Amino acid sequence: MTRIHRLEDAELAGKRVLVRVDFNVPLKDGAVADASRIEAALPTIRYLKDKGARIALISHLGRPKGKRAEEFSLAPIQPVLAELLDTPVLFVPDCVGDEARQAAEGLMQGGVALFENLRFHEGEEANDPAFARALAEPFDLFVEDAFSVSHRAHASTEGVTHHLPAFAGKALAREIDHLSTVLRDPKRPMMAVIGGAKVSTKIDVLMALVEKADILAIGGGMANTFMSAKGIDVGKSLNEPDYADTARKIMDAARTHGCEIMLPADVVVAEKFEANAPSRTVSADRVGQNEMILDAGPESVDAIAEAIEEASTLLWNGPLGAFEITPFDTATVEAAKYAAKQARAGKLVAVAGGGDTVAALRHAGAYEDFTYVSNAGGAFLEWVEGRALPGVEALKR
Repeated sequence: MTRIHRLEDAELAGKRVLVRVDFNVPLKDGAVADASRIEAALPTIRYLKDKGARIALISHLGRPKGKRAEEFSLAPIQPVLAELLDTPVLFVPDCVGDEARQAAEGLMQGGVALFENLRFHEGEEANDPAFARALAEPFDLFVEDAFSVSHRAHASTEGVTHHLPAFAGKALAREIDHLSTVLRDPKRPMMAVIGGAKVSTKIDVLMALVEKADILAIGGGMANTFMSAKGIDVGKSLNEPDYADTARKIMDAARTHGCEIMLPADVVVAEKFEANAPSRTVSADRVGQNEMILDAGPESVDAIAEAIEEASTLLWNGPLGAFEITPFDTATVEAAKYAAKQARAGKLVAVAGGGDTVAALRHAGAYEDFTYVSNAGGAFLEWVEGRALPGVEALKR
C-alpha cells in the first residue's frame, strides 16, 4: 500500500479545509449532464461534515486558459451538489481574493462552499507560488481528492501543499489503493487487456506491463501495428508503420520477462467504417487489400475469456474494437461481460480505467461489476507506467 497522509490522520473539528475535487463534468444547455464525478466526491465531503470541518471545494472545468468565461463557470454544479448532499452549498464567485477569504472565514462547522473555476486564473496551471499561497491562505489544511489531475503539478494539486498540511481524500485514497494492489503486489496470474487506437500513445504503458503481467492481450487499432510488425498484411486497417520497430521491441521485452502477448487470431473486417457496414470474420492473416479490421473475432474473444478465467488479477485499458458502432462492439462487450462475471463471483480482481474504457464498460453493462473503475485518464496511464505523480508525491511529505 502506498504510504500517504490520509484523511483519517487529520484533526478536523472546526478546521477550515480546502478540498481539491474533480468537478470537470459535462454540461448541456447550462446544466450538469452527468453527475458521476460529483457523486465520487461525496464520501469525502460527508466525512468532513461529520467531523465538523468547514469545507471549501475547488475544481477546474474545461479549458478557459486563464480567463473568466461564463460557459466554464462551476455555478451549475452548486444546486446538484446541494441536492446530493441534502445541505445548503454556498457558491463563491472566485477561488482567491477577498470574497473567497470572507467565505472561508464565515463557514460554520459542517458548512460547504463551492469556489469558482480555478482555471479562470493563469496561476493555476502555471503552479504560480503566489497563486498557490493565495489559495491556501484562509485554510488550516488541504485535502487532495482528485486523482484525475494528480499527474499535473498545478497550484491546486502541488503548489498548495507547500503551505498547508496535505491529506488524501476518500476517493483518491481508494484509487491509489486499488491501483497499488493490481500493479505492485498482484495476485497471480495477472492479466492485462490493452486496447485503443494507437501504439504511439501507450508505448510506456505496454513496456511497463510486459514487466508486470503474465499475459498481455492487445486489441483495437494498436493490435494492427503489432500484427503488421510480424509481417501480417492488415489491408486498409489503422496501422502505424513507423512504430513497427517499437512493437517488436515490446514483444522482445515480453519474451525476456516471461509475459505472453496475445494478438487477435481472427478479426472482423469491413470496407467501410460505418454502423452495420457489410462485414465478415476472417483469420487475422486473411484481410483483404480493401478491408479494414474493426473488431476482434469470436475465436480471439474466446481466447481472451479463457485467459481471464485462469487469471486472478486483471487490468483493463481501452476497447478491443470500434465499440462505438455496431456490430464492431461485440468483442469488447463479450470480453468485458466475462470479466465482470468473474469479478462478481469473487474469482477475479478486475480494475479498469482511462479514456474510452469507462464508456466501453458502461456500454457493455459491465461497469458496476468490475472491482474498481477509474475515471481518470492521463493520471491512470501514468500510474500504470510507474511515474511519480506530483499530486500524490505531495501527500507523502
